[in-house]
Amino acid sequence: MVQSSQQERVCVATVVGAHGVKGLITLRAFTETPEAVADYGPVETEDGGRRLRLAVAGRAGKGRLLARVEGVSDRDDALALRGHRLYVRRDCLPPPADEQEFYHADLLGASVVDLAGAALGKVAAIHDFGAGDVLIVRDDEGAELALPFTRAVVPTVDVEGRRLIVDPPSGLDDEHEAAGSTSAESVP
Repeated sequence: MVQSSQQERVCVATVVGAHGVKGLITLRAFTETPEAVADYGPVETEDGGRRLRLAVAGRAGKGRLLARVEGVSDRDDALALRGHRLYVRRDCLPPPADEQEFYHADLLGASVVDLAGAALGKVAAIHDFGAGDVLIVRDDEGAELALPFTRAVVPTVDVEGRRLIVDPPSGLDDEHEAAGSTSAESVP
């Protein structure tokens, strides 16, 4: 998922849809303060093909924002942006405030090992389903392990070394091994 050009950019929002008939878009912002999504300068689409200037126009409910896009004046133009991920250059963002804050983009692709040093895979994604961040670790065979991204489960995050040390909750290793060893013949 991370291309070399994306390593220098951070995804700050995705366009969820259109709102009304005058060109407003609905955004899901990934910034710490959602309204700050427009504070980092113009955003660009994932392919870099479009640069957009945003102005936050309010909240849309369910954690979403309404925004105006310079040059977008009707519903059809707004709908054409639906599904686009919006990025800013990494150097436009402030550095993390302390050593316990991270940009998700810095962790994607990082190696994940357990307390004994055994490789579990690499960070494939980080999701927030409402109860806190969940770290998705994918091994070389494509099996995925979901871990709560808490200090208790992920006690060490070495951004510079691109490595996370995890202490999976008890029983999780057994479930992961069982899921990874299931063959087509054993599935009813």
